[in-house]
Amino acid sequence: MMMQERTYKDATGTILFDAELSAQVGHDWFALEYWRERDALRTQAGGRGGVAIIVTPIGECVLRHYRRGGLVAALMGDRYLWTGADRTRPFAEFRLLAEIARLGLPAPAVAAARYCRHGLFYSADLITRRIADAPTLAECLAAGRLDGELAEEVGALVARFHRAGIWHADLNAHNVLVTSGELYLIDFDRGRLRAPAVAWQQANLRRLRRSLLKLGAANQGNAAFDEGIWQPLLHRYQRTLAA
Repeated sequence: MMMQERTYKDATGTILFDAELSAQVGHDWFALEYWRERDALRTQAGGRGGVAIIVTPIGECVLRHYRRGGLVAALMGDRYLWTGADRTRPFAEFRLLAEIARLGLPAPAVAAARYCRHGLFYSADLITRRIADAPTLAECLAAGRLDGELAEEVGALVARFHRAGIWHADLNAHNVLVTSGELYLIDFDRGRLRAPAVAWQQANLRRLRRSLLKLGAANQGNAAFDEGIWQPLLHRYQRTLAA
């Protein structure tokens, strides 16, 4: 199914959406209270980007409100400097996810994105289709399910995106979803298309490695981690990248 990109603009803000999924998406789609009143707000999580699962006319979706992290969060909260509609975080992520879908790579299907202007700044939201029954790689690690076989699948997943020139800005174990049939990458905020190059690809892999180590993947020792997890991951990564 080809995406049909449409925009809706009014005094509140501008919405970019896929008309193939829904003929019209209004601002109420981005309001938690709207879904709560309809008993369609399933879960709501905190964290840097407020995330909620909502039951929409097109099925279960994930509604994410963009929030800043780190020290700047105390000053800016959920506001970003306005530099043009096409350069807003949600519109850039929407279009990157659309390209990822066109390439046939496993990531959430994007439904809608919105920005609201606030003078020199804007706030933003994104709605994607939910991938059901999909724990994160971090959760699999915590449950003792990360073994050499799963590590190989992760390596193949990352290689497919790298081969297509998709750079993930925050490649970590929380942004890999594991289902019974396939693995997915999620959260492409600040991601972009790049010419394939060893430098950024290896930097991406190092970021993933740091994430796994931080979560305790080497609790049995670095040698065991390298032999049982990281080397199988790299081997499959290189093999897939060269395919």
